[in-house]
Amino acid sequence: MIMTRTPLRISIGGGGTDLPSYYREHGGGFVVSAAISKYVYISVNRSFLPGYFLKYSETEHASTCDEIRHPLLREAIRMHRTASPLEVVSVADVPAGTGLGSSGTFLVGLLHALYAWQREPVTAEVLAREAVEIEMNRLAQPVGKQDQYIAAYGGLLCQEYLPDGAVRVTPLHMREEALRELRDSLMLFFLGETRNASGLLQEQKRLTEAHDPAMIDSLHFARSLGRQIRESLEAGRVADFGPLLHEHWLRKRGRCCRMSSSRVNELYDLARARGGATGGKLVGAGGCGFLLLHTHDRRQLRDTMLQAGLSEMDFSFDFDGSVVLLRNA
Repeated sequence: MIMTRTPLRISIGGGGTDLPSYYREHGGGFVVSAAISKYVYISVNRSFLPGYFLKYSETEHASTCDEIRHPLLREAIRMHRTASPLEVVSVADVPAGTGLGSSGTFLVGLLHALYAWQREPVTAEVLAREAVEIEMNRLAQPVGKQDQYIAAYGGLLCQEYLPDGAVRVTPLHMREEALRELRDSLMLFFLGETRNASGLLQEQKRLTEAHDPAMIDSLHFARSLGRQIRESLEAGRVADFGPLLHEHWLRKRGRCCRMSSSRVNELYDLARARGGATGGKLVGAGGCGFLLLHTHDRRQLRDTMLQAGLSEMDFSFDFDGSVVLLRNA
């Protein structure tokens, strides 16, 4: 049996500029992301019966690779020509559709498990590139590259997307005390709903390709602010992050009327007015999922959000990226 563990993520700045509809035409994109200690686990084992036994939110038994309904499973198994009999099981700490990059995390963890199953070494860069190839090219999904890269590498990562499609990744260089301060100032609260972001991402792609002035201006701003966030955090000015995050969210929710909702806006305003939050945003690309908030008073913010009916998800940063936990093949 093989088992991999791959981290989910929060986007810290620059989100949306990792889509090719933007970085190919506008001088590149830039995103800062953080892997967190919430994971997708993938196990691969030899089945006693012929075919592919696949267990995720559904259960499949496919006689051939072509019959697999789950597109990520089908394309990853096809890419690696992994023969049956095979059993693949997926378990996650957080439901899909909550804005934490679960699709990219799932795929990176699956590819890592297939490499380990075939006793082949693999780098984080190869895992990220293959995951991008499957989602963006083979399946033509309107996704960016942020999720695949942060899932593979882990840590706090600066990702620069070049117009030719290349990606440069460098760690966010923070002193240990500043890193602890950042972690202690961030809180995640679950809104109680999930969503599929593909519609919103498709709309962003359409507007960007049409050179919509408001969308392009918003993405230019996100890229610039992402670089400003990197500069502030690397300089140890963690207190600046909350106001920058607030500014980022105000612009992000203006990209599309479905980016937020009246409920999300009310909860965000409550967090700032009564909870002591200095800034925050909805993680992901829809009106559901998690609110990421920055605060200097965790207790005050926690009490305010719990009274509003939200639940907190505690987390820390993950610096391992995708790893093989069990190898017994």
